[in-house]
Amino acid sequence: MTSTNDDVSVVIANYNYGAYLEEAIASLESQEGGAPQVIVVDDGSTDAHTLEVLDTLDGRARVVRQENQGAAAARNTGLAIAETPFVLVLDADDRLAPGSLAALKGALAAHPDAGYAYGYIEFFGDQQGVMRMPPFDPWSLLFRHTVGPTAMMRRELVDVIGGYDPSYAHYEDWEIWLHALAEGWGGVQVPQSVLLYRKHGTSKYDSDRAAYREYFGRLRRKHRSLYDDLGKMRRASSLSRPQQAVYRWVWGYRPWPARFESALYSVLWRGSKSTQTTER
Repeated sequence: MTSTNDDVSVVIANYNYGAYLEEAIASLESQEGGAPQVIVVDDGSTDAHTLEVLDTLDGRARVVRQENQGAAAARNTGLAIAETPFVLVLDADDRLAPGSLAALKGALAAHPDAGYAYGYIEFFGDQQGVMRMPPFDPWSLLFRHTVGPTAMMRRELVDVIGGYDPSYAHYEDWEIWLHALAEGWGGVQVPQSVLLYRKHGTSKYDSDRAAYREYFGRLRRKHRSLYDDLGKMRRASSLSRPQQAVYRWVWGYRPWPARFESALYSVLWRGSKSTQTTER
């Protein structure tokens, strides 16, 4: 049977995550309309079980192996060989929520000026809860990571921005959305859970948050053209002046310690299922 998702490529970056990789692929195979094209980029895994799993994926995914270069470089390898009109990246320990591909494609069809579509992030594993990512707004994106790591991108957008910046060990996904904004591309939000994000051990959220001040400074310097023309960004925003002030002066600088924020989220999201309205 022909899949209606043949026009989507999902790039899965993998490093020693063989214990979860088949779950990630299964979440794609069970999508409404059928499976997309799946590209697994193994970033130099050394774990024996992971290597065994990779050897079993023939017919389910295109497997590309490379020396360890980091998540951003692995994603770029997959994006470079994808030939479909739409692309999406997924980490090997995460899953795509049911119905996500149809919802994201539908949003892009309804908003032809949007370069990407994204949705909510739902945690599972050690913590449970939902990050309700807000509707796209250029002002809020300048000062807070309001999109998340997984979004469906148009091929034209990837061609223009050239993928992820491998020099970013943290907030590389926020950087790509700022890069898109600098090139005149915005996004569109889908009001449903799209990414099922596995929380286990010390999460990337924790390491990202600990490095926030350094990388927020790097983002501002790299995309100086955006931050030097805040008047233009303010006029393009649908937020009120008080809301804009909160994003700029509170969320932009995040004056509270990283450990306090991590501890608060762990209390809110651990144990029972809860719903929070927040972003990274």
